[in-house]
Amino acid sequence: MSWLFGIKGPKGEGAGPPLSLPPAQPGGEGGGDRGAGDRPAPKDKWSNFDPTGLERAAKAARELEHSRHAKEALSLAQMQEQTLQLEQQSKLKEYEAAVEQLKSEQIRVQAEERRKTLSEETRQHQARAQYQDKLARQRYEDQLKQQQLLNEENLRKQEESVQKQEAMRRATVEREMELRHKNEMLRVEAEARARAKAERENADIIREQIRLKAAEHRQTILESIRTAGTLFGEGFRAFVTDWDKVTATVAGLTLLAVGVYSAKNATSVAGRYIEARLGKPSLVRETSRITVLEALRHPMQPSLEARVRDIAIATRNTKKNRSLYRNILMYGPPGTGKTLFAKKLALHSGMDYAIMTGGDVAPMGRDGVTAVHKVFDWASTSRRGLLLFVDEADAFLRKRATEKISEDLRATLNAFLHRTGQHSSKFMLVLASNQPEQFDWAVNDRIDEMVRFDLPRREERERLVRMYFDKYVLKPATEGKQRLKLAQFDYGKKCSEIAHLTEGMSGREISQLAVAWQAMAYASEDGVLTEAMVDARVQDAIQQHQQKMQWLKAEGARPEGGQAA
Repeated sequence: MSWLFGIKGPKGEGAGPPLSLPPAQPGGEGGGDRGAGDRPAPKDKWSNFDPTGLERAAKAARELEHSRHAKEALSLAQMQEQTLQLEQQSKLKEYEAAVEQLKSEQIRVQAEERRKTLSEETRQHQARAQYQDKLARQRYEDQLKQQQLLNEENLRKQEESVQKQEAMRRATVEREMELRHKNEMLRVEAEARARAKAERENADIIREQIRLKAAEHRQTILESIRTAGTLFGEGFRAFVTDWDKVTATVAGLTLLAVGVYSAKNATSVAGRYIEARLGKPSLVRETSRITVLEALRHPMQPSLEARVRDIAIATRNTKKNRSLYRNILMYGPPGTGKTLFAKKLALHSGMDYAIMTGGDVAPMGRDGVTAVHKVFDWASTSRRGLLLFVDEADAFLRKRATEKISEDLRATLNAFLHRTGQHSSKFMLVLASNQPEQFDWAVNDRIDEMVRFDLPRREERERLVRMYFDKYVLKPATEGKQRLKLAQFDYGKKCSEIAHLTEGMSGREISQLAVAWQAMAYASEDGVLTEAMVDARVQDAIQQHQQKMQWLKAEGARPEGGQAA
């Protein structure tokens, strides 16, 4: 095994320098019998070297060199050496790869650190900018607050200055008024003293003047009476003694009486004619016919929304063809628009209309018959045709057989039945009643068509709410002519909600609700109608309607209880 002593690898390179052996210690052989404790301490690193190992190695090498397997052992040793070198190279490559990976990891970590550093710097920069912006806004707000406080302070000082000036001016005016009043009082007092002094000094003269004036006035009156008596006596004596003058005087007085009586009768006849043609009967409360006194007050009636189109078309065609008009009965709860429909029917048909109420007939007593005939005579003079609307007709058209009515009302009912016994081409009769079952049977026989007016449904209530809200609230608020303003809220949505809440109410009650909104706005301090005020009035109207319904139920329950008893 020459490679053990410095022979190089399989490339046949020369042997290296021989290994140096440590020098022998002096007296080593002779001191072998000493114990360990008798040995002196070694002086260098080779002091404890044992050469027997080298000797054994050399002996083994000589034996291996003379062995037949020396070449195989050498080749095996070379292969082992090469394998070891390859392993060392692979480890070196792995180490280099690990170093490269470590470098790349360091680069990545450094890049990550730089990214984090930049992100942190950006965040700090943004935070610093936000903080500076916050400080700037705060400084600006502080400046605004300071400016506002300064302005308020200046305004307060100005107001105080104005108040002081006003107080000084008021004090000055009051002082001037006080001085003027004192001067006036002093002047009046001086004048009164002077006048009293003058009157005291001239009292005798004034009394003498009054006495002379009274005596002169008395003498004048006596002379006037004496002169008038003398003239009257002479004239009467001359008139009585002259019979021609007496006859002429009597004839003149007679002619004067006849003229006065004739003029009175002619004026009465002419007045009745004019009243029948141009005037309005006392029973008629409202009419679309233009009279002499109403020509400037009612230039034109506004058109209203259609409700019963078929009747309106039939009535218009009847007027065009100059045929006979039909009589209509409208019945239903109060406030459902019966009067409104009658007006609209007349306007769409091109007719005049007149409204009378049955409650005005009963108090007239004996004059009721004359008033009824006057109404129908006046209705017959209309050139366009007249729609005569009788509201609350059940007040005087009651049953004659069962109802206890007076003779005057019975005569009035007979007159009404006489004038409506046949259809007319001059007027159309429209009756309205809440209790049509109380009509006399002859009245029911004169009715051609009956129309029932129910309470408005939700869609109709919403239309009514919108119409009256626009009429009584929105239009006065937008025109600016009245002390009424409207707060900002959803009007359409509010009208829908009110239409839902007002179930069971009539059109008149909804109209009264809109008028109540207007009155509440007028009663407020600033004249502004808010949503809360609208809701409050709606709740009040609902409670009032419920109370009315309770009263109506109680009234309907009384007769039933009496019959049961």
